[in-house]
Amino acid sequence: MESTQSTGHPRRWAILGVLVVSLLVVVLDNTVLNVAMSTIANPEHGLGATQSELEWAINSYTLVFAGLLFTAGILADRLGRRNTLITGLVIFGAASLFSAYASSPEQLIAARAVMGLGAAAVMPATLSIIANVFDPSERARAIGVWAGAVGLAVAVGPVLGGVLLENFWWGSVFLINVPIVVAGVVLVLVLVPESKDPKPNRVDVPGVLLSIVGLTLLTYGVIKGGEDGFGETAAWSTITVGLLVLVGFVIFQSRIEFPSLDVRLFKIRQFSASIGILGLIFFAAMGSMFFGAFYLQLVRGYGPLASGALFVPFAVGQMVFAPLSASMVKRFGPKAVSTAGLLLVSAGLSTWLLIGAETPIWVVGVAFFVMGVGMANVMPPATEAIMSALPREKAGVGSAVSNTIRQLGGALGVAVLGAVVSSAYRGHLGDAAAGLPPAAEEAARESVAGAYAVAAQAGPAGAELLNQANSAFITGMHYAAVGTVAFALLGTLVAAIWLPGKNRTAAPAVARFEDQDLALADA
Repeated sequence: MESTQSTGHPRRWAILGVLVVSLLVVVLDNTVLNVAMSTIANPEHGLGATQSELEWAINSYTLVFAGLLFTAGILADRLGRRNTLITGLVIFGAASLFSAYASSPEQLIAARAVMGLGAAAVMPATLSIIANVFDPSERARAIGVWAGAVGLAVAVGPVLGGVLLENFWWGSVFLINVPIVVAGVVLVLVLVPESKDPKPNRVDVPGVLLSIVGLTLLTYGVIKGGEDGFGETAAWSTITVGLLVLVGFVIFQSRIEFPSLDVRLFKIRQFSASIGILGLIFFAAMGSMFFGAFYLQLVRGYGPLASGALFVPFAVGQMVFAPLSASMVKRFGPKAVSTAGLLLVSAGLSTWLLIGAETPIWVVGVAFFVMGVGMANVMPPATEAIMSALPREKAGVGSAVSNTIRQLGGALGVAVLGAVVSSAYRGHLGDAAAGLPPAAEEAARESVAGAYAVAAQAGPAGAELLNQANSAFITGMHYAAVGTVAFALLGTLVAAIWLPGKNRTAAPAVARFEDQDLALADA
């Protein structure tokens, strides 16, 4: 008879608490930045950053983060996951301090890129340590708590950032990372055991370099497409080259003895479907949060604290329901839970199609809450499916794959949906900016944030400019919302078709995968 006693680390739940603290610092940063964008764009109280520079403040981080996540996961398995986590936290904390005192948009963008380097080491290390200290019977529950921590950061970040912005200068939003980093490093040193692959294969240097080049080019092309349009040569050519490099990476991995990523994993249906679902849902969610922040702070005129508070329902939905997702999956199966979660996300996103300048603000709060509940029932089972496809000693690779897909999906969402909003805004602004000085007209036509800055100096003409700018932005927001709903529904279709039901799991496929490894070892 099979024993039900856990084989996990005796301090595993305390370790999970430490990992949650480490994860908080990475997620806090991104949620706080969403609240601070309009302040950073203000020439008097911020850095006077343009719409393009604001996007690069987000995307420079994403570019480095997504480009190095896979490599960081491989290095964590080889060099030690605790060492990698500590190194990432220190880099992230130092770059946060530099960001706080940046004196120009260019300095902020550079500091954010270094923060991405630190985050790339932190994120996969937390998840791979969970996979090593928890028994498989408890791992799904632990991952649910880990995912719920994302909700906690989404709740705390905007509110804390709003308090800081209303009482201190804009750079204070980055200083909140520093004490968390210090606490995280101390706790990791005291509680978290070191773990690594006991029998690492030879370093796949060509594969690592191909992954870095391919992911970086693909992410850069996506960012350029969002900034200048995907018809521009710099955008589509970079995306094409990045995809070709990644295809070369996959072919190379399938033909070498010691690959960084065993591509046979993608033959496991639950693994591949979960990867696809994560990418699709983060595309929709991150894109909607990007335009949602501008809607709340500019169109509705809420300050940083009030707009941050409106993201709290999303976080509450995740915090409450993510830890419960494991028991839901046991009762109803991955297919039913994930499909229901994706339908809830779709319903929350579809609400943006109806939101206008005068919509009761509680509608926005309900939409965010529904999205949060849906995400709570998608992220944990998808992440568990990915991690369970790999043995513990390769947990860093599984974590890196999961996080890379999430980041690429989010970057695509911000870039593509941001481009949709910008294009529709410019097309529907009309002649509201006509008659303004050339520089002012250009700024007003570039973005809704620029229109607000111009209107503040335009006297009586400013009111009409704001009316048309708000109307144009909301039109663009509705166009983008159609895209978010389409991608969420596509994820729903993937879950309904390819995820296993209540009485089916991915275990047989994983077993076949491991049997193939044994056969190769005996050959």
